Amino acid sequence: MGIKEENVNYRTFDDSEVRSFIARPDDEKKHPAIVVIQEIWGLTDFLKSVAKRLAEDGFVAIAPHLYSRKEHYDLYTQENIMDAMRPMWSLPPEKRRDQAAIQETLAKSSETSRKIVNELMFNRQSFEVTMAKDLVEGYRFIKGQPYSNGKMGVVGFCMGGGLAFQISTMVPFDASVIYYGANPKKLDDLSKLKGPVFGIYAGEDGPINAGLPELIPAVLKHRKNFEMKIYPNTQHAFFNHTGLAYDETAAKDVWPRTVRFFRQNLGE
Repeated sequence: MGIKEENVNYRTFDDSEVRSFIARPDDEKKHPAIVVIQEIWGLTDFLKSVAKRLAEDGFVAIAPHLYSRKEHYDLYTQENIMDAMRPMWSLPPEKRRDQAAIQETLAKSSETSRKIVNELMFNRQSFEVTMAKDLVEGYRFIKGQPYSNGKMGVVGFCMGGGLAFQISTMVPFDASVIYYGANPKKLDDLSKLKGPVFGIYAGEDGPINAGLPELIPAVLKHRKNFEMKIYPNTQHAFFNHTGLAYDETAAKDVWPRTVRFFRQNLGE
């Protein structure tokens, strides 16, 4: 199936504009739409490749750039974020929560890197409130397009996985796919889920997997349709073919499962 690609801006809650990439089937039919949510790196080639793969499978896909605001766009580039995070990730795992080690590392970093680390690692919760609101407006924007049939899905990766889970409790998605994402901020908000959720996790992903013992009882408490797949011996971000954690075997297995889940719950 041929696809159409375009860059669009949509207006969000505070009258800012969110730059976005859309990929959709090149036909005159209406299709289900899926919001594709970025990793910490922003709207990368990887994320666009996910949107294009979904379009090839018959879905409309929109990937919002969550660093679109004037004060973020030039600062939160993929290159700047990588430069900022590299020293933090070079710390031994046992030192990554050690404030003395963190501050010592930050002291050697540039002012730009310090700002990025503080906002995207240590103070991200308030930033994610804005991101979630932007994504809700993205949901409304794409659902209202003439080529969308009203059925709505969401998929997110890493940071975007957590955001996908969070906004699934805010607007009525018909299907949600969470790639190694954090739990919603308030687990009782799971009661607000409309559609089923497919949670995908890496076996060697301690910080994310630490939330699973609380998630499962909450899912049972609220009687929600939740499917989970854990890939042993894989690392966080194993699906990203451009990253160091890429696991080809797991990535090739999980994608058909993802598409099948969306087709089962959104149609074609």
